[in-house]
Amino acid sequence: MCLKTTTIVSVPKQSTVSCLNDYRPVAVTPIVMKCFERLVMRHIKTQLLPSLNPLQFVYRPNRSTDDAITTTLHLSLTHLDNKDTYVRMLFIDFTSTFNTIIPQHLIEKLSLLGLNTSLCNWILDFLTGRPQSVRIGNSFSSTTTLSTGAPQGCVLSPLLFTLLTHDCAAMHSLNHIVKFAGDTTVESTEFIDGSPVEIVKSTNFLGVYLVENFIWSLNTTSISKKAQQRLYFVRRLRKAHLPPPILTMFYRGTIKSVLSSCITAWFGNCTVSDRKTLQRIV
Repeated sequence: MCLKTTTIVSVPKQSTVSCLNDYRPVAVTPIVMKCFERLVMRHIKTQLLPSLNPLQFVYRPNRSTDDAITTTLHLSLTHLDNKDTYVRMLFIDFTSTFNTIIPQHLIEKLSLLGLNTSLCNWILDFLTGRPQSVRIGNSFSSTTTLSTGAPQGCVLSPLLFTLLTHDCAAMHSLNHIVKFAGDTTVESTEFIDGSPVEIVKSTNFLGVYLVENFIWSLNTTSISKKAQQRLYFVRRLRKAHLPPPILTMFYRGTIKSVLSSCITAWFGNCTVSDRKTLQRIV
């Protein structure tokens, strides 16, 4: 039981916090359990990964947001090459993704995927009857026992969510569901349970702004603004006479990473003026 004991700490999702939803509840678990989870995860991956949905791009080796965005654009633009066609995209962001896991339903799917009964029972025991408390500063809440969801911060939780949703796939050949953890893109649909879906001219998909006409000016403007703000700190560090290697490390970690994020998906179709805007920052 002690190996399943979890302490929840709140981590801000962004620099400015205005409400409780701006915090991410991260589970702190025993180090010994994390090591054992890695062994279990390695065993599961050797059996299941080749059979997973190819449009699931997170928690899998050699896949990233670049692949998810590039695939989404490829599917859309390939379809638009046909005469008199259009594409609808529905962007879904699940709230408290790992909390949606129902252990009993997960075990049923794992059994169908071919995991042996002993391993399935261990995972069920791992997810149920977990003592949990919340820590704020040096204060702790009373302990409660949970038997639903998966702790955010555990090694196994991302893989278990991927396995739970692996069979969430489009039923029609013209529809596609591109998945990246709790962010999902469905190409089609106007109503859900009779309620109209909000229609927008642009949206932020995995950190990249997609516009209805596939022009990238909004995305490059957002990137350049973020990078310019961080250049201020480079100037301050240089005035503090930090050595060049430290400045270079800071630039690569905070500015270059922003400029090159998912660059393979959008840079090739940027206008000349957008490229010059980015080049001035580099």
